[in-house]
Amino acid sequence: MVRTFGLDDFILLLIGLQWTLAIAAVAFVGGIIGGLVVALCRVSPKRLVRLPAQYLIEVFQGTPLLMQLFLVYFGIGILGINVSPWTAICVAYTCHASAFLGEIWRGCIQAVPRGQSEAAFALSLSYASRMRYVVLPQALRISLPATIGFLVQLIKGTSLASIVGFTELMRSGQYINNATYQPMIVYGVVGLMYFAVCWPLSFWSMRLEHRLAASTR
Repeated sequence: MVRTFGLDDFILLLIGLQWTLAIAAVAFVGGIIGGLVVALCRVSPKRLVRLPAQYLIEVFQGTPLLMQLFLVYFGIGILGINVSPWTAICVAYTCHASAFLGEIWRGCIQAVPRGQSEAAFALSLSYASRMRYVVLPQALRISLPATIGFLVQLIKGTSLASIVGFTELMRSGQYINNATYQPMIVYGVVGLMYFAVCWPLSFWSMRLEHRLAASTR
């Protein structure tokens, strides 16, 4: 029986939005940890440390996110390990975020003026101390606009999680549309929810970028 879009449907979309934000939060936090490791490996003077991180980034940047989801979700199952869609999605999105954030931060680390590292070296600081106290704080400031911009893309990218059967915002919209046959209303509300979350972050990223550009003039 076809029904019209109502309050219960809107509440269901809000629940889906909560799961969308949960996926993005887990992937972003995991990506921060993994991305920092990848970035530090990418700028390491040791080739054996640098190359694996480079290949990792090339693989994740050179393949679609949907394929990465399929490989994790079905690949783990082939190994005989039963995982829930939630676990597979979190693993796939965390690996994806780690690779992209690692490359963003690698560029920001290398954007720090070389004289800063040379001055720290002249003060007899070790490599770890130079990175911790001199380079990384400056790189973090440079990376904020791009990092927030990636978070926006990550939130929008969570819509692909519906492909492997996880019910987030987009999947909830599909269920409601199948019951109401009102795609303009249903997907219009879904789009507005994505916009309400992503636009403030995009605006914040733009403001930070302008502020950073003004401070370097």
